[in-house]
Amino acid sequence: MRPPGGRGVPPAPRALLLALLALLAGAGGARAELRVRVRLPGGRVAEERLQADGAGDSVGLELREPDGALVSLTADFRKHVKILRALVLGELEKGQRQFQALCFVTRLRDHEIIPSEAMAKLRQIGPGAKTTSTSRDLVGVALLLPQKNPRAVRQAEEARGLEQLHMDMAVNFSQGALLSPHLHNVCAEATDAIYTRQEDVRFWLEQGVDSSMFKALPTDTEQALPRCGQAGDRGAPCVCRYGLSLAWYPCMLKYCHSRDRPAPYKCGIRSCQKSYSFTFFVPQRQLCPWEEDS
Repeated sequence: MRPPGGRGVPPAPRALLLALLALLAGAGGARAELRVRVRLPGGRVAEERLQADGAGDSVGLELREPDGALVSLTADFRKHVKILRALVLGELEKGQRQFQALCFVTRLRDHEIIPSEAMAKLRQIGPGAKTTSTSRDLVGVALLLPQKNPRAVRQAEEARGLEQLHMDMAVNFSQGALLSPHLHNVCAEATDAIYTRQEDVRFWLEQGVDSSMFKALPTDTEQALPRCGQAGDRGAPCVCRYGLSLAWYPCMLKYCHSRDRPAPYKCGIRSCQKSYSFTFFVPQRQLCPWEEDS
């Protein structure tokens, strides 16, 4: 699959940038933010923004991928919801939209990412700063990043591999706040492109979520739908595929031991890399432009 974007990609529009500022703008409460430099696949370096909302019990991150797409993850621990969003830049000279937004909503499982209270306590130590064993022993004061230089380029310690997800349900944007209060802000640019899975819907229904906000999508087996790269007519329905990667994120807590303390204490984080490949129905091939040349 040819990645979205490419040469000749126009600058991101102002509306797209405003959408980024809305990330995690849910319920009130103190928010913490941290910026780190991470190495992307292929060797490029990008700045990643991490946020934590302790009051809303959620965390988020965002970064720009090598092809120009802006990718974000929002983890809502209270509602067991994970939202992966991509703002994909188009190629105007090929008749594509200036940008296209996609939202993929799945169940948030245990141990996928560090808790919001731990994310809020992440901090970097500048060059020359000293950290004593006493300061490290203070529970909850800070979880230090692996390197002390805030300009350091970070690489994931663990690769969690590729997860392939078939998104066979759509989420009604107008009722999305009932699933997660973050969905309205994060997916505001993707009102008609919010996808999820039947197995995740079943879990949320057991949690009391109303089934009316979900709609089953046509399947390739029911309608013999082709892959979008093989569909001849730009207005024909097809099955689209989109891949994204989280090059670096805090996935686990590290624990240290001390002679002065009977139990292990939180003293750092472990970082992971994770890739996703989503397949989903689109009513027109032109809504999957990155597969036009595949």
